[in-house]
Amino acid sequence: MKLADLPLFTKEKLGLSGINMTTDLLVGADRAKLENLKERADKAACSCLLLIENAPSLLASNATEEFQPAMDRASRVLQAARFLGCNAASFRLAADNSELSFKLAVERLKKLMEQADKLDLNVLIAPNPGLTVEPDKLTELIKKVGGFRIGTFPDFQLAAAQKDPSLFLRRIVPYASAVSASTMDFKAVGKPAGKGKKKAEAVVEDDDVEHAGFDMQPLIDAIEAVGYDGNLAIDYRGPGDPVQGVLRSRRLLESFWALPASLEDFIEEDLDAAAAAEPDEEPIKDEE
Repeated sequence: MKLADLPLFTKEKLGLSGINMTTDLLVGADRAKLENLKERADKAACSCLLLIENAPSLLASNATEEFQPAMDRASRVLQAARFLGCNAASFRLAADNSELSFKLAVERLKKLMEQADKLDLNVLIAPNPGLTVEPDKLTELIKKVGGFRIGTFPDFQLAAAQKDPSLFLRRIVPYASAVSASTMDFKAVGKPAGKGKKKAEAVVEDDDVEHAGFDMQPLIDAIEAVGYDGNLAIDYRGPGDPVQGVLRSRRLLESFWALPASLEDFIEEDLDAAAAAEPDEEPIKDEE
């Protein structure tokens, strides 16, 4: 699938109304290509909502040769997000949990927020091992940077790996405008064999699956407990057909709310690079 066809596919085949784009899909893309993608997304009524920087950023590094390229890269990511029509860009910080790293992160993020404000963009910090893995440190960082455009981008998989997943989410979700509802895999739950069928031939319907890897219910309960009403981004990270993974993830998330209609205006999608573009698709390229 070509990248430009992704919005229409997402809308018509997956029943979703928004896309979270990852930067690895945009390698080599210039302004014209990004604006064309935005136009295609608008026509499909499936907007690009969030641009996610894949690689952890060295914004908090004490080495000039590391943080300056990181600042330049972050600036280009913000520009790309603006061309795509996104309302936010997300970053993960590669930094140790030290006072110096915290101080530098605050300084660099404040500078980045100046550009984000001019572009009318929000900046979301995703938890990452080191400086931002502890909820209290992450929220302290958000408060120190200040302003209404800085927030968090919580992730279900990372939350599930914590000692208290529910507490982890309840601490950082109040600062979030998007949550990554990552899913890992699904296991079949077979129905009893029908009349005339051997037990070993019991039919397993596509809907007869449950999430494997971690319990989703406490995570949903946690975001509901703090009154979260923002977007949930489907990010299927498991094996097999990624399209089926996204569809099953969507049905799973819808099952947690007793609503007669689908949640397509509430749920958007994160697509893995392998599912979104062909290998030879010339998918923001770092300048030499």
